[in-house]
Amino acid sequence: MAEPGPAVRRRSRPARKRSRAPVQLRAAASPLACKRLSPSVEEASAEPPVWAAGGECTNDSEEDMFGDCDSFYGNDSLLAQVDDMEQVYLQDKDMDIKAAGEFMLGNLQSGTDQRKQSDFSTSENAAGHKVERDDGFQMNENDLIDNKEEPEHREGNTEFPMVSKCDLSKRESLKDHLKSAMTGNAKAQTPLVSKTKQLKEAILSEEICVARKTIESSDDDIGPFYGLPSKVKDLLRQFRGIETLYEWQHDCLTLESLHQRKNLIYSLPTSGGKTLVAEILILQELLCRQKDVLMILPYVAIVQEKVWGLSSFGVELGFLVEEYAGSKGRFPPIKRRIKNSLYIATIEKGHALVNSLIETERIDHLGLVVVDELHMLGEGSRGAVLEMTLAKILYTSKNTQIIGMSATLNNVGDLQKFLQADYYTNNFRPVELKEYIKIRDTIYEVDGKAENGFTFSRLLSFKYSSNLEKADPDHIIALVTEVIPKYSCLIFCPTKKNCENVASMVCKYLNKEFRAHREKEKKDLIKNLKTIGNGSICPVLKHTIPFGIAYHHSGLTNDERKGIEEAYSAGVLCLLACTATLAAGVNLPARRVILRAPYVAREFLKKNQYKQMIGRAGRAGIDSAGESILIVQEKDKQLVQDLVNSPLENCYSNLLPEFTKGIQSLLLSLVGLKIAVTLEEIYSFMCHTLLGVQQQLLSKEKSLLDIIKEGVENLIENGLLKGKISEKDGNSQSILAITQLGKAAYKGSIDLAYCNALYRELKKGLEGLVLESNLHLLYLATPYDMIYNCNPDWMIYLRQFNQLSAAEQRVADIVGVPESFITKKASGQAIRKNVDSAIINRLYLSFVLYTLLKETNVWSVSEKFNMSRGYVQSLLTSAASFASCVLHFCEELEEFWVYKALLTELTKQLTYCVKAELIPLMEVAGVLEARAKQLYNAGYKTLAHLANANPETLVKMIEHLSRRQAKQIVSSAKMLLSEKAEALQEEVDELLRMPADIPGAC
Repeated sequence: MAEPGPAVRRRSRPARKRSRAPVQLRAAASPLACKRLSPSVEEASAEPPVWAAGGECTNDSEEDMFGDCDSFYGNDSLLAQVDDMEQVYLQDKDMDIKAAGEFMLGNLQSGTDQRKQSDFSTSENAAGHKVERDDGFQMNENDLIDNKEEPEHREGNTEFPMVSKCDLSKRESLKDHLKSAMTGNAKAQTPLVSKTKQLKEAILSEEICVARKTIESSDDDIGPFYGLPSKVKDLLRQFRGIETLYEWQHDCLTLESLHQRKNLIYSLPTSGGKTLVAEILILQELLCRQKDVLMILPYVAIVQEKVWGLSSFGVELGFLVEEYAGSKGRFPPIKRRIKNSLYIATIEKGHALVNSLIETERIDHLGLVVVDELHMLGEGSRGAVLEMTLAKILYTSKNTQIIGMSATLNNVGDLQKFLQADYYTNNFRPVELKEYIKIRDTIYEVDGKAENGFTFSRLLSFKYSSNLEKADPDHIIALVTEVIPKYSCLIFCPTKKNCENVASMVCKYLNKEFRAHREKEKKDLIKNLKTIGNGSICPVLKHTIPFGIAYHHSGLTNDERKGIEEAYSAGVLCLLACTATLAAGVNLPARRVILRAPYVAREFLKKNQYKQMIGRAGRAGIDSAGESILIVQEKDKQLVQDLVNSPLENCYSNLLPEFTKGIQSLLLSLVGLKIAVTLEEIYSFMCHTLLGVQQQLLSKEKSLLDIIKEGVENLIENGLLKGKISEKDGNSQSILAITQLGKAAYKGSIDLAYCNALYRELKKGLEGLVLESNLHLLYLATPYDMIYNCNPDWMIYLRQFNQLSAAEQRVADIVGVPESFITKKASGQAIRKNVDSAIINRLYLSFVLYTLLKETNVWSVSEKFNMSRGYVQSLLTSAASFASCVLHFCEELEEFWVYKALLTELTKQLTYCVKAELIPLMEVAGVLEARAKQLYNAGYKTLAHLANANPETLVKMIEHLSRRQAKQIVSSAKMLLSEKAEALQEEVDELLRMPADIPGAC
């Protein structure tokens, strides 16, 4: 939409008093003004101004349409100047028409008698229309000079033509022309742009400009709101209810190290407000420094929640929020023309994104990387991937700042050295946390000053019957009923089955009065869960929810989990029995946290895990204190005593333990990305990793260089690298190169342990790919890491096999699972021929996926295969992600060209697994299948429908939808629509840049 502006570009002159226009509006046109933020979608609905008699705009926000020119009255009036100019024009017969026009316009602009104006670049009327002459002079459609020029002038004749009185008499006077132009401008349709919003955006633009300058300067004062426009503060109040920052947050944001753009690690207890500091730093980078930002989070659910939460800020402040999780994410990301991007990614997707930015030489445009849960550097293969990502950023970009945060860090010195970072820590917690342990019926308070770490607190006074004592020997009911239903409570259990048992047991002995608490909302929740399950609901949940109790673990579907989380956050549910995954997942705090046992599955609790769990106790702004109670058996007393008094575990590199997902994968990508292509360069890089920092922990038998040589030789043997490694010193400079298979492996993020197996199976598929259905493709897209937890039910296996068509049954023969083998296993007969169990399990899981895509109903499929619905959903999510990886793998190998189109469509089907009409709605962050069905049935059938929806209307039409959720859905839809529009524009621009001799080029 064109912005209203002055008719011509003005020359500088002494300032004069304006008749009406607000001074602040000049900011938007200032040459020093920063790039403006994109206007929000709502501006399109702004009402046009109303003009009163005499040409005065009755809308107070409208700007004077004659710009800096003064009023019509007085000696210095506009028309008086025109009269003077016309007289000069008539007297000077040797003056060219163009020169006269320029002379007159120059005086109109400057308000002086100067006659030096010779070039005008742009002229706009009130409607924003321009007319460009052949000589470069641009005018309005109703301009001061007739468009019919003399032919000599258009052809570039340098002599000024003589103008006779006869010629002049054929023209209207300049004064009449100007009057006509003014009348036309006044009558012209005014653009539908709210000047009030323009004023606000002008102020916002100026504040960003000031913020950018002050951040780059050495002053301590960094602007209205930590280097950000004051609108950010308003949005935090509007979207988050945050009025002021904690003192530690202010201290952290004003650190000299941040001012100097040094890397930073900061650590505070859970619920201390770490994320808000990171978000403010992210907004500084996006808005003030105009760079892209990568935010790395540990789990898909948290990525989706963060995309959902920050989309509103993106819509209001003019940046894009892009999700990189599961199968979502574009490699390399689109290079945006105007807006900057905030990439929110899982650890694995973040690594792939950084690889693509390095490969396309765009890593320097990544201004900031924020890592949440930095302690995950020490956690298995995911820690290894995170270490690779950060090491590559540190090595390849000197302009990218890294911010890491965690609640549980110990050996900070190693991490500081690795990240070349400063460190900030604080013990602040908005709500005091009191730790207790319970042995039998006695509760002790954790006290570091006491001799054994505990001091006596109280005895439980709950009266137990003999039956109740047998059913609840750990007195969970006594602990729970002290807080619910008035306050909320979490019970962390070692296993999923234990969660369900505890929830059922508590309900069995609760007073019936608990059912009356928010009864209607509980009935609505049950109704909603039935809708999600297509009429089915878990019997345990059906029994427990009326009491305000539910379980929460990976056995639930995504829709069920989201519904239960929302009900708990709203206070409809007051107790959740959950597994440890909730502690590191979504933010669900409680007044009291109970640890059912000091175990996670069969493993004894680690200090990091313990801190994560008890950190959920205490709700800021609601509770005055939070409590954690760890239930301990007598046999575990000493272990628990050591646990609560011990320091946090150290964070060690996992590059070496996770061989194929760690150091081998890193070495392959270093050569593939040409970061390091000789042993010497690789060794130099490895010294800058966390493994390099912790070299003293390596065994004496093998040095870091020995480990590198061994890894490279292994990659060469497997056909992933080319080159020779010799013991001779002279060969340390020999250049390594990546093979096409190696390139496919690292670009597809394929675990090197499965790389050759995947290649063989894809190659075999080319010999006879069965395309009657997508079963064969599904087998190829079934993730390898899921097969080890699979125990096929052979009767179900045989039943599902017999339901296949003859062509589909041929798939089993092709992959290596004959019908006779399945039949004998189902009948319990002895089998002489060995069949690879990995292939057997993989085919079985592909049957599950095949059935799921046909029925799109997790409940019915889980019943058919006797699997938990959560496992089926997890399989689906993993398969979608792996299908995306296989697609990128095939894109690098020309022989697999046929798979590209097939896997693109399959990935989309696996990602959403719904009817085709719901897919556009499910692309919106926070919208799952059940919500998508509600929206579709209510008439919101496209992304545009959602983007233009009124949140208040959505609340009225959609059941169980809060105002906050409605606003976030609309914001997410707007964000996605904006992102798609940007992507399309990029493609158009790319096509226009194509050389004409390329076939198909414009």
